[in-house]
Amino acid sequence: MNRREFMQSLLSLAAVGTLSSFKSITDLFPSQSKKLPVIFTSHGNPFDIIKSREERPFWKKLYELGIELQNKHEIKAALIVSAHWCTKGTYVNVSPHPKQIYDYYGFPEDYYKVVYKAKGSPEYAYEVKKLAQEVKETTDWGLDHGAWPMLMHLFPDGYIPVFQMSIHYYASPQYHYNLAKQLKSLREKGVLIIGSGALIHNLQLAGKKMYENDMTPYGWEFEYDEWIKKQIESRNIDNIINYEKSHPLGKLAAPTPDHFVPVLYTLGLIDSKDELQFFYEGHPTLPAFSERSFIFA
Repeated sequence: MNRREFMQSLLSLAAVGTLSSFKSITDLFPSQSKKLPVIFTSHGNPFDIIKSREERPFWKKLYELGIELQNKHEIKAALIVSAHWCTKGTYVNVSPHPKQIYDYYGFPEDYYKVVYKAKGSPEYAYEVKKLAQEVKETTDWGLDHGAWPMLMHLFPDGYIPVFQMSIHYYASPQYHYNLAKQLKSLREKGVLIIGSGALIHNLQLAGKKMYENDMTPYGWEFEYDEWIKKQIESRNIDNIINYEKSHPLGKLAAPTPDHFVPVLYTLGLIDSKDELQFFYEGHPTLPAFSERSFIFA
C-alpha cells in the first residue's frame, strides 16, 4: 500500500464516524526499512520557556537535533511520555487536536502567550493500545509543559503529529520498563518516542534554594549525574530500574517517580545495535536539577 492509498483509507474511515474507527486500521502501518531512534530529554526549566535559542544552549541543541532527525528519518508521529502527565493507570491521548496545557502557575503573562500547535495522531495512539492492552484511551489531556516547550525547538513548525502517553504514578519502575518493551515495533512504523523528564529533579530542594535567590547546585548533583551517565553508557538497566537503592543519592535525586520514569521508557525501547549519544550533557547548573539528555539510534 502506498502513501496515497493509506491516506485514502484514513479519509474513508473518518467519513464513517468515530475515532474508534481507527482501531481497525492499525494493521495498515507498514514497517520502515530504517528504524527510528529513541530519545530521553529534559524539557528544561519552565522559567526559560520564553528565552530564545540564542539565549539557551539547550534549546539550540534541541533545534539542531530536530533538523538532523528530519533529514535522516521519515517521522510520521511523535509519542511523548511526559513527567507532567501522571495518572492512576496508563492512558494514551487519542485526540486529533490536542490542546496546549499551561500547567504552571503564577508566572508572568508572557509565559501564557507562547503558542505551539501540532495535530494529534489518534491512529498511532490506537496502535499503542493494540500493542499494550493495559493502556486506556482518553481525550482529556493535551500537550503539557513536559512536551510543548521542548517540541517547539525540536520541531518548531509543528508539522509532525504528536500524542502523549501518561505515567502510571503508582506503578513500579519495572512496570514502566516492561510496558516500553511492548512498544518497540513503533520504532519501525515511523513513530519517534521521547521520554521527557529529568535524571535529577528534587523540587523541594530546588525551591528551597531558589526561594533565597540562590541558583547554585548543592554539589551532590555532580556525583549522581556522573554515576547515572555511566549506568546508561554500560546499559546497566537493573541499576537504573532500582535507582532508589542502587546509589545512596538515588532517592535524593528522584524523590518522586514522575521525572525519572521517562528514562525507563527510553531504555525499554533500545536494542543491542543502538548507539548512544549524549546530545546535551552540560554539568548541573541549578540546584537539584539535571538537563542531561541522550539519544539511542
